[in-house]
Amino acid sequence: MEWVEIIEPRTKEHMYANLTTGECVWDPPPGVSVKRTTDNQWWELFDHKTSRFYYYNAATQRTVWHRPPNCDIIPLAKLQSSRPSSGGGGSVSAMTGTGTQTCSTSPPLAQLSAQQQQQRKVRRGTSHGGWYNRHGKSQDSGRSSDSSTLSLSKRSDKLGSSAGSGPLGGSSLTSPLRGTPSSGRRPTLDPPPLEFGIGSTASTPLSSRKKGSGGSSGGGGGGLFRKNLSIRDMLSWSKDPIRKPMLPLEDKTLKKEACDLFKLVQIYMGDRKCKPGMTCNSVALELCNHAWNKPALRDELYLHVCRQTTENPRKESLRRGWELMAVCLYFFPPSPKLEPYLDGYINRHRDPGLNFTEVQVSHYATISCRRLMRIGAAGRRHERKPTLEEIEQARLQIFRPSMFGNTLEEIMMVQRDRFPHRKLPWIQTTLSEEILRLQGAQTEGIFRVPADVDEVNSLKNRMDQWELCPVSDAHVPASLLKLWYRELYESLIPDELYQDCVQYCADPERAVAIVHRLPEFHRLVLSYLIRFLQIFSQTEVSSVTKMDASNLAMVMAPNCLRCNASDPKVIFDNARKEMAFIRTLIQHLDTSFMEGVV
Repeated sequence: MEWVEIIEPRTKEHMYANLTTGECVWDPPPGVSVKRTTDNQWWELFDHKTSRFYYYNAATQRTVWHRPPNCDIIPLAKLQSSRPSSGGGGSVSAMTGTGTQTCSTSPPLAQLSAQQQQQRKVRRGTSHGGWYNRHGKSQDSGRSSDSSTLSLSKRSDKLGSSAGSGPLGGSSLTSPLRGTPSSGRRPTLDPPPLEFGIGSTASTPLSSRKKGSGGSSGGGGGGLFRKNLSIRDMLSWSKDPIRKPMLPLEDKTLKKEACDLFKLVQIYMGDRKCKPGMTCNSVALELCNHAWNKPALRDELYLHVCRQTTENPRKESLRRGWELMAVCLYFFPPSPKLEPYLDGYINRHRDPGLNFTEVQVSHYATISCRRLMRIGAAGRRHERKPTLEEIEQARLQIFRPSMFGNTLEEIMMVQRDRFPHRKLPWIQTTLSEEILRLQGAQTEGIFRVPADVDEVNSLKNRMDQWELCPVSDAHVPASLLKLWYRELYESLIPDELYQDCVQYCADPERAVAIVHRLPEFHRLVLSYLIRFLQIFSQTEVSSVTKMDASNLAMVMAPNCLRCNASDPKVIFDNARKEMAFIRTLIQHLDTSFMEGVV
């Protein structure tokens, strides 16, 4: 791949760049293959200030530090270092702050036709955006230098008619490259941009908030960002409490609770004395319960943690702050408006260069990033109500990955060191064997009758430590086994095959064919489950357990298939088809090849 197509996000103009030579032209080069741009395409760029690569999606105008998975990466960093040729040849001029890129053509301007010159002038005339005025002078971005950089510059009234044309009037950076086509300067880069318009109660940028709209420690009016208090100060660690919330909250009760929330964050991080009897887990539970019961406080809580983990001089406090970040993301997400900022903040700290001997910041950030991705707007994990036991697990699993709630591939990675030759998850085979050992095949209502919740949670915690605590009731491992299947981050039967499953639920031949189309891990795990259920579907067993193939399918189908529809009628109709599909597999899938497979 040498030539790639680039589409400028704001004007939608098409340009073509040669990744080998750095040449950039307006028209597609004749006689060569050009890679077309797609929504799943990210540009790899380089930030000279931090000496790190970062990635920009022109379709969504999103910028991140980490390399996005499962997408098309275009290494445009090569173009940043390309120099104009001495003979007036092509060079990359730049991209404006509002997302406009302009390129000089390869041949000198004198060689172009009058029509081409006019088209080029038109293109250049619309390329200034919100970063350069009509004289080509750079406007300051107003971004602070701390690790929680925000794009919050005020719009200049002195800009020309071409300035301030960005989505926020030129005050925010929405594209990674900037420059001016007429200045002849090489392209320069800024770190990934982060706009800050948060939550339903904070839709206006912080820089535009007026007096009395919210505040922090210190007396007097002026709102959150007064003239004598910089954004850097507001988003940096503080040993003092706050008097006003960081976000504009209309409800007086919420305002007070937001300030109390900040005190609890300080207590958890060890920056404030705790009351007698308080523990890390009890304080974390109180914090999470506040945010769980009152979603309007969630963004406030996440901003408190971001603030207290920025320029924190106390290493143990910093460690606890990042631990709290990961714990909160175990239970609930931020609002969709805050999520991009939080994602950018966390991802910037995945750099191992930010680690200290006492604090592995990059590890906490990596775990937090994964949890945010899975519980966020595009994730599949649902919110969960905090409990003291779950708080403990959320903390422990930062450094000890769980066998619950992850993908099958991740679970196999977790057990690789202990069981390098296993083809199936240890937890699946162990729980299945425990059910049989406890006479589950002679227990009425097995898989249907729920077990004691405390016993199930106790067994779950012990299994996560590779231990099998003694139980006497077969319903306990049976309930936990169903929970393990149900909590897989990606369902046992992937979403892309769901429609085929419900469509051919009563067709044995096609249903079996679907199993063989599954990814290898999924195929083996499902085949083991079906072979296990076939034991219970035998007449002599079901006559005792009262759980024939239909009943087994009824309780197991919701753990293997997930309907993503929102229409209740569709969900109800598909539930019957899901049960029919699992029943068909129990009755017709040949699982003899699973004999001896563990």
